[in-house]
Amino acid sequence: MIMALSSPLPPFLSPFLNGDNCSTSLVPLIKVASPKPIYRRPSTIVSSYNARNGLVSDEKKELLERYGLDPDEYLHKESPKSWRRRGAERTGKGKRVPPEESKQPRTTHKLLQVLGGKARRKKLLSPKGMDVRPMMEVVKGAAFDILQVAGGCPASLRPGRWLDLYSGTGSVGIEAISRGCSEVHFVEMDPWVVSEVLRPNLEWTGFLDVSVIHAVRVEDFLERAEQFVGKDGSFDYISVTPPYTAVDYSILMGQLSSSVLVGEDSFVVVEYPLRTVMLDSCGCLVKIADRRFGRTHLAIYGPRWAQKKRRSEKSVGSIAEGYSLHKESII
Repeated sequence: MIMALSSPLPPFLSPFLNGDNCSTSLVPLIKVASPKPIYRRPSTIVSSYNARNGLVSDEKKELLERYGLDPDEYLHKESPKSWRRRGAERTGKGKRVPPEESKQPRTTHKLLQVLGGKARRKKLLSPKGMDVRPMMEVVKGAAFDILQVAGGCPASLRPGRWLDLYSGTGSVGIEAISRGCSEVHFVEMDPWVVSEVLRPNLEWTGFLDVSVIHAVRVEDFLERAEQFVGKDGSFDYISVTPPYTAVDYSILMGQLSSSVLVGEDSFVVVEYPLRTVMLDSCGCLVKIADRRFGRTHLAIYGPRWAQKKRRSEKSVGSIAEGYSLHKESII
């Protein structure tokens, strides 16, 4: 005879009913001595086994009924694996959290230098990598040569105040002080660049006393220009060297041209990328030069008298060059 079993569930049935993996499908039945031989069904249970769910639900029910157990009591209970899985989901255990990427410390090197004036050939700090992109020396040299000629003093800049927007390393403003400017305002929003690059460069060149650093965004500085610079009026020179992909040049130049920072006798130097359209005027100023250096372009705006003076300088230079060539041919 087959002995009916009551709760709890026999240990040898747990792997099939609770969904645990099991490598055999043979379940032995318990024999009990009987005075008479009885006919019984084969003890081999051929079942369909699913590695994830154990026996299918119909076979689980049939197996429990054959052993005298109530299927409803066991089939609706969660397995220990389900309990552990749900507990891990609630507590967050067992989840792989990707380790935080360790950021490399920012460092500097000395690749820049002052090109002319009092601090000529002094090395300047600049950040390694592409976080800050200083103006190339060939572009900076050309910009100051044009400004000096347009201002009527080819050997140096006209004395005045310089505003260096997106200053970064401060190389443009430092070049301006070295060549004759009396005061420079630097606008740079990166605190690390200000403390580790810009200020050390000003201390090294000895120009910290004639410098003012504004650690704000350029857009905020232009909106509240009077609050930052007071009643000193417009600047004599303004340099604009933004990160190419971070600004809209039409908006930036419109905001600059309408601000109180630009006066009738101001000069504005703008570095811009290839395929960028720059207008022929900036407020009351006109474009007096537009140069290309590979993928970098340089536009310089100034008063109309500077444009006329620069043209006359060019004509005088061409006349002198023609005279020297004529003299050499005669000799």
